[in-house]
Amino acid sequence: MKARILVAGLLTCLSYQHSTAAAGLQKATTSYVADNYAQTKYPIVFAHGMFGFNRLGNAEFGLDYWYQVLPDLARHGATAYAAQVSPLESTEVRGEQLLQQVEEVIALTGQPKVNLIGHSHGGPTARYISGIRPDLVASVSSVAGVNGGSAVADLVQNTPLLTGLLAQVVNTLVAPVINFAQQSNLPSDFKASIYSMSQAGVMVYNTKFPLGMPTTSCADGAAQAKGIYFYSWTGIANTTNLLDPDTALTALGPVAFSGKANDGLVSKCSSKLGKTIRDDYRWNHFDEVNQILGLRDYLFSPDPVSVYRQHANRLKLQGL
Repeated sequence: MKARILVAGLLTCLSYQHSTAAAGLQKATTSYVADNYAQTKYPIVFAHGMFGFNRLGNAEFGLDYWYQVLPDLARHGATAYAAQVSPLESTEVRGEQLLQQVEEVIALTGQPKVNLIGHSHGGPTARYISGIRPDLVASVSSVAGVNGGSAVADLVQNTPLLTGLLAQVVNTLVAPVINFAQQSNLPSDFKASIYSMSQAGVMVYNTKFPLGMPTTSCADGAAQAKGIYFYSWTGIANTTNLLDPDTALTALGPVAFSGKANDGLVSKCSSKLGKTIRDDYRWNHFDEVNQILGLRDYLFSPDPVSVYRQHANRLKLQGL
């Protein structure tokens, strides 16, 4: 009963945004175009990670998952979309949802392929498309992708309290709130999500979808396979800005990963896919998508928005 009351209260708080919340694909928009620096041949489609969304709320007052990234790309000539997949589900379920939106982008733009960029669980989700429909994919770029599994997912999966009570709370409370805020009705399965990102789950997944994956631990994978280009980058910082709320979720990275380089939720080695652009940014797992609200270590880390812009230019120069 208490959980239902709490859900109702949270939904009420968000209800003022409900009528204008984003649904399905979110296209990058801008009031002006400065240049064509990021104008890739094929449109770019972004896939969010666990607990993710494309936008919570409306365009005026909402929060984009890829904070300030898509509008910047649009200002530099890119055609970009943020996909909306289940915040909590298996990689295969999320992959099928993403595939439908990739097909929608292809229909809207008239282009035969897309460039996919996935963060966290969005990395393996994007790889699903390259595995079952390689003809629709020009490139896959994985940002701190859980391509080799996560020690945090293993910890949760091996703790009965977390897989029991926490799963029930998340499925009945957190996921519905995210769905409501982005005006969607996507399925939610916390246990399936955690298993998909555990080392055991990823091992099974990678045997089905090996394209771009390293054959040697912590090494680069194939930069190109079946005509698809693969790239990856990640951060390896845990505490970057004490004023940044996301530090509370990443500060225990050294403990969870036994001192191995990580961004608080994904290790450097696990993030590898195709050609490594860089694997030592001073970012935590949320800084990689410019969250929360752009807070990060301003002195020793580059602006994530500029990194995405540079990568779009890289794809452009590659003819993608």
